[in-house]
Amino acid sequence: MTPAHADLLSRLEALIWDKQVLERPRWQQGALRLVRTVLILGRDLAMGQLTLRAMSLVYTTLLSIVPLLALSFSVLKAFGVNNQIQPMLRSLLEPLGDKGVEVAQHIGEFIQNMNVGVLGAVGLALLLYTAVSLVQKIEESLNYIWHIPQPRRLGERFSRYLSVLIIGPTLVFSALGLTATVLNIDTVRQLLAVDALGQVVEVASRLVPYLLIIAAFTFVYLFIPNTRVRLGAALLGGTIGGIVWQTSGWLFAVFVASSGQYAAIYSSFAILVLFMIWLYVSWLVLLFGASVAFYTQHPEYLYLGSGEPRLSNRVRERLALSLMSRVASRFLAGQPAISLEQFTQQMRVPMHVLSAVVTALQDNELLQQTGDDPPLYLPARDPSMISVTQVLDAVRSAGEARFFSPDKLPTPAPVDQVLAQIRTAVETAAGSVSLRDLAGLPEESVDVLDDGAEERTEPTLLPH
Repeated sequence: MTPAHADLLSRLEALIWDKQVLERPRWQQGALRLVRTVLILGRDLAMGQLTLRAMSLVYTTLLSIVPLLALSFSVLKAFGVNNQIQPMLRSLLEPLGDKGVEVAQHIGEFIQNMNVGVLGAVGLALLLYTAVSLVQKIEESLNYIWHIPQPRRLGERFSRYLSVLIIGPTLVFSALGLTATVLNIDTVRQLLAVDALGQVVEVASRLVPYLLIIAAFTFVYLFIPNTRVRLGAALLGGTIGGIVWQTSGWLFAVFVASSGQYAAIYSSFAILVLFMIWLYVSWLVLLFGASVAFYTQHPEYLYLGSGEPRLSNRVRERLALSLMSRVASRFLAGQPAISLEQFTQQMRVPMHVLSAVVTALQDNELLQQTGDDPPLYLPARDPSMISVTQVLDAVRSAGEARFFSPDKLPTPAPVDQVLAQIRTAVETAAGSVSLRDLAGLPEESVDVLDDGAEERTEPTLLPH
C-alpha cells in the first residue's frame, strides 16, 4: 500500500469514527451512523460468532423439527387447520426446488407416524424437552447478540416457550385459513373479478410472503430476548431480515438448480446436505436481523475495534462514581430511580461495560436493584453512610476473590510502603467525602413547595 493510499484510509477512518459526530448536521449524523452500522455488522460476521451460533441452531433444528411440528400438529388438529402444515412446509422449503417438496413429504410422514399416546410419561417429557430446546437455543443466541448474560427465570421461560410453540402456530395457521375462507366467498370473488381490484390483490399476494416473514422475525425479536426491545428497532430488524431471507431464498433456488454435482457427489444424501445448508442460511439471516435491531436500539455499541473493550482501572472508577452519584442524586431528590439502559444512554457507553461495574457495586452492597422490569437501581443504604473510598475499593477489588488477593502476592517491602502511602493519601483526600456529598445535595438542599414543585439550593462544594 502506497503512502497516499494509507493516508486516504486514515482520513476516511477518522471521518467515520469521529468522536465529535454529535456536532455535525443531522443528515451527516444519520449517514455516519448507517456507515458505522454496516461496518460493525460486517465485523461481527467476520469474527465468526454469528456463524457458529447459526451452526448450533442447525444441529438443534435437525433434532427438534419433528417433535416441534408434532406438538404443533396435535394442537392444530383440535382447531381443524392441521391440513395446512404441508403447504407451509413446502413454502418454507421452496428454495430447495423439487427436493424441498420431497423433504416436506418426509417430514410429514414422520409427523403422521409419531404416536404420542404410546410414548409414555418419559417419552412425552423427552418430546417436550426436544421441542423446547430449540426455542431455548434461539433465546441464548439472541441474548448473546443483545449482551445479556443471564437467561429468564425457569417459570417465565416455560410460559413463553409454550406460547411460542402452541399459540404462535395456531394464530398463523388460523389467519391463513381465515384468509382462504374469505377469498372463497362469492361476493369477494365478484369483487376480485374487477380488473383494478384484481391487480391490487395480485400485488398484495406477492407481498404476503415478505409480510409474513417480516412479522415472524419481528415477533421473535420482540418476544424472545431477555430484555425490553423497542418496537421500532424490532420492526427495522425484522424488515431487513425478512427482505434478506426472501432474497436469499431466491438466490439459493438458483444455486440448487445449478448444483447437479451435489447429487453426483453425495448421491441420496444430497437432499440432506442442501436442507442443512438452507437451514444454516435461514438461521444466519435471523441472527443478522437481530444484530440490526440491537445496533438500532443501542448505537453506543458502534465503536471502532473488534471484540468487547477492556476497561482500565480509571475508567471503572469514573463509571462507578458517576453511577453512584446519579443514583444518589435521584434518590435524595425524590425522583424516579434510574435504569441501566438510561445510564448507558447518558454516559454513551455499552451496556456490558457498565454491567461489570454494577455487579461489583452490588457485590459490595453499595447498590441494589428493584424488582421492576427493567430493574431500577437505588443506593443500598443511606448515601451519607457510603464513602467515595468504599466505591473505589469496590471496583478496584472486583474479581479478586475468584483468583487471588493482593495480600497473597510476594511484593518487596518498598513496594508495600509506596502502596500504603498511596492508600493513605487517597483516604486523606476523599475519606470524608460521602455519596451524599458526591451527589451535590447537602442535608437541607430540597424544599418541597405546596404545589408539589421542588426548589433546590446551590450544592455545597466537596471538602478539600
